[in-house]
Amino acid sequence: MNDDDHKKEFAGASRYVLDDELAKIVHITMALEMPLLLKGEPGTGKTMLAHAIAEASRMKLIVLNVKSSMKLVDALYQYDTLTRLNDSRFGDSKRDVSNIEEYIRMGKIGRAFISDERVVLLIDEIDKADTDFQDDMLDVLDQMEFDIIEIDRTVRAKYRPVIIITSNAKKDLSDPFLGRCNFHHISFPAPDMMRRIVLAHFADIDNELLDNALKTFYRLREIGGIEKKPATRELLNWIRALKADPDFRPKALKSDVPFLGILFKKSHDYATALNAV
Repeated sequence: MNDDDHKKEFAGASRYVLDDELAKIVHITMALEMPLLLKGEPGTGKTMLAHAIAEASRMKLIVLNVKSSMKLVDALYQYDTLTRLNDSRFGDSKRDVSNIEEYIRMGKIGRAFISDERVVLLIDEIDKADTDFQDDMLDVLDQMEFDIIEIDRTVRAKYRPVIIITSNAKKDLSDPFLGRCNFHHISFPAPDMMRRIVLAHFADIDNELLDNALKTFYRLREIGGIEKKPATRELLNWIRALKADPDFRPKALKSDVPFLGILFKKSHDYATALNAV
């Protein structure tokens, strides 16, 4: 990253609206070249922030979706022993079976390291992984290198990626992990911010529809006993459905909530909301 890159402030992307505080922490994170850890309930835009940074910076985005059973080596590289064994048994491959390197495939972190240009690396839902995975991964990202033991080779990053790490706060992260990241908690958007988000997606939306949809949406989020509250994605899809219905009238939202299943995806939540409307 050159000095001009450090001076460029991130201000969002075509359909990603963010507040000043988040814009500043993204700018500082890119300038300091540290990972940015984002926490917040599902639907607050944590994952989409990485997409927005990639779009605004014209960088490629590489996404590592963390699974509970994942080992760090899977994110770095994979040695395809089964294919090598089959090639050696049947002898019909064009690859040299004596050359192990031909059977090494890079994982998502490995691909970010060997890229010929700087990329955005999204490590999504890190709280699904165990503590050893988290801390060992931060070691790799600190050092910007890892070893492929099968071929005794060290892979060093050509460019330090912009690293965005998300957590849904389902599991506590270790103190060493937290200490090596910049941190920001993305709160659920307040009505004024949500209005800006909706307008970014529906610039020509009728004011009455927008007002009534937002009031209804936040009222539904306050219903007690809901396991998964509707988030921004559900709101946008709901508005899209309302706009597509030729028989819908915005005033109807004061007494009825059509397409409730777009907002509530779990049977219990749907039944609870239906009884409360």
